[in-house]
Amino acid sequence: MDLQPEINLKKLFYVGVEAVSPEKRIPGHLPKKPKGRTIVIGAGKASAWMAKVLEELWDEPLSGVVVVPYEHKKDTRNIKIIEAGHPIPDQQSENAAHKMLEVVSNLNADDLVISLMSGGGSSLLAYPIEGIALQDIKLVNRALFSSGACIKEINTVRQAMSGIKGGQLRLAALPAQIVTLVMSDVAGDDPSIIASGPTILPTDSEPVSDILKRYDLNIPDKLKKILTNRRLNIENRKSFEGDTVHIIARAGDALEAAATQAKNWGWEVLNLGDSISGIATEIAKINAEEALQIATFRSAGSPPLILLSGGEATVSLNSATGYGGPNSEYLLALALALNHDPKIWALACDTDGIDGNSQNAGGFLTPHSITGATELGVDPTGLLAAHRSAEFFDVLGQNVVTGPTLTNVNDFRSIAICAGAY
Repeated sequence: MDLQPEINLKKLFYVGVEAVSPEKRIPGHLPKKPKGRTIVIGAGKASAWMAKVLEELWDEPLSGVVVVPYEHKKDTRNIKIIEAGHPIPDQQSENAAHKMLEVVSNLNADDLVISLMSGGGSSLLAYPIEGIALQDIKLVNRALFSSGACIKEINTVRQAMSGIKGGQLRLAALPAQIVTLVMSDVAGDDPSIIASGPTILPTDSEPVSDILKRYDLNIPDKLKKILTNRRLNIENRKSFEGDTVHIIARAGDALEAAATQAKNWGWEVLNLGDSISGIATEIAKINAEEALQIATFRSAGSPPLILLSGGEATVSLNSATGYGGPNSEYLLALALALNHDPKIWALACDTDGIDGNSQNAGGFLTPHSITGATELGVDPTGLLAAHRSAEFFDVLGQNVVTGPTLTNVNDFRSIAICAGAY
């Protein structure tokens, strides 16, 4: 095939996203029909599409409610779709939580609850505990997002503020059976972390007080005290026995699909795994070193070699407001570290189609990106320091725009090392 690195890298990203679409992942995980009613609940960026696919495959009556971010809706017949705030919860998030608790109340042991959870569900379900208001939840969320905390730490704090997360929605559905289908957007695929695990027995997590101290969150002392003293009610662990949980899609699935496609083209593939997580700029430095070392030993006749990775890159904004997200920040840092190497191209995108607070999924870079930006009067180093990485790719026209993909398995990163210069 013709080697067009920019086009090839985009194709691999699209192949990866398609591989983790709900229509590909739901059919193999349908539960048995119950004797009683079937109730569907769900929350997250992929959950409306999950609900639509489930409805199309389920040949008996069902009903329920699913909450998704604005502009992530799908048309369903009997499952109500509520749109709410993401990544900061709003009043609709609280309304959705109340509605979800309502639909799982008064069930019996013959009834079945199918829970459709995906990344983004944490902000979409807001059910403040006593002493905390919705405004407090918003404040804490904003502080967490700008701190550089990872999603496990963020969701541990969120669970402490909530009367629905951390398995509490499951307890509300007793004595009904429950099957949870999860699309994982977290490294390690712990279902108790994804969407803050409303229907999952929470694992023993780090004390909230340690997280608050580590990031020195700027929140009122009253909230710190409530969160520090909060303990999830998981004494009745037997209530979760017999529950079924399926991780139906993960970052590794997207990477494997992309790897297969690249091999079909005759490319060599080095899959670094789906749990490469940490500060975006630090991951970029490590990946740049790896790519530069490989490029040194690639002869002119070698086929392209691609480095694939996934996981969760994070950004600590400090006082900067920022424009972009972890993927564009990673990619700009990577471009600077590669220092115009003529053999190396790269792409980094969020599989949900939205990177941070931009409208981009992410971007791609070429060996000429830094030079091109400088010629346009753009300061790449300054933009990186100001956390305005998306601006760099917007100016160059090297942003990747997909809109919401209605799936979500976190970051997708690819670095192509081509023997010739392009």
